[in-house]
Amino acid sequence: MALIEAKALRKSYGPIQAVRGVSFSVNRGEVIGFLGPNGAGKSTTMKLLTGHLQPDSGSARIADFDVVQNPIEAKSQLGYSPEGAPAYGEMTVREFLSFVAQLRGLSNPSASVQDTLTLCRLTEVASQTIDTLSKGYRMRLGFAQAVIHDPSVLILDEPTDGLDPNQKFEVRRILKEMAARKAVIVSTHILEEIEELCTRIIIIARGEVRCDEPKEVFLQRGQDLNKVFRELTA
Repeated sequence: MALIEAKALRKSYGPIQAVRGVSFSVNRGEVIGFLGPNGAGKSTTMKLLTGHLQPDSGSARIADFDVVQNPIEAKSQLGYSPEGAPAYGEMTVREFLSFVAQLRGLSNPSASVQDTLTLCRLTEVASQTIDTLSKGYRMRLGFAQAVIHDPSVLILDEPTDGLDPNQKFEVRRILKEMAARKAVIVSTHILEEIEELCTRIIIIARGEVRCDEPKEVFLQRGQDLNKVFRELTA
């Protein structure tokens, strides 16, 4: 059973067709590199998959639950970290994760918070307010709130954007540790993450899927991945 399934998704904003019949599925153990130029429809597609937007037509399923018809069940299986994930700046890191754990209805929120702090290497800043964190730690906190309930599906929008090499290494390390047990979509415009993280590549442009293939096949398209990307999205 596919843990993520998009079927003929369409979404328009007035006259602008942001997503035009997008279909794909993701199985457990797959890490999808979801690539595309700015305005390609990546973020809109992810918002449709996570239930933040409703499609004009088509359907999205998470762990076999329809996101529109069964939103609570679908979202209980989902961890989502949007680009620039919002948080309450006056809270400490521990307080914010405790708040998320309680919202999720976790049976042992204190243990879940401590495990997540350790996993995401946030222990040393657990008592700092979010407003005082560096961008790298803020990004890690956004990831931490997405994984605190150990979901079967992760959808991450630009999880390493703007991070320095050490911070990128940490985020990728965490993802690699969890990937075998989950279905993961990583939206990115950083082509180096294909080789670092992904098992499969989906490229979208003008709201349509232009490429959906295993990483090994994609890498055989040429040594200059930037050129391959431009050819597929032109």
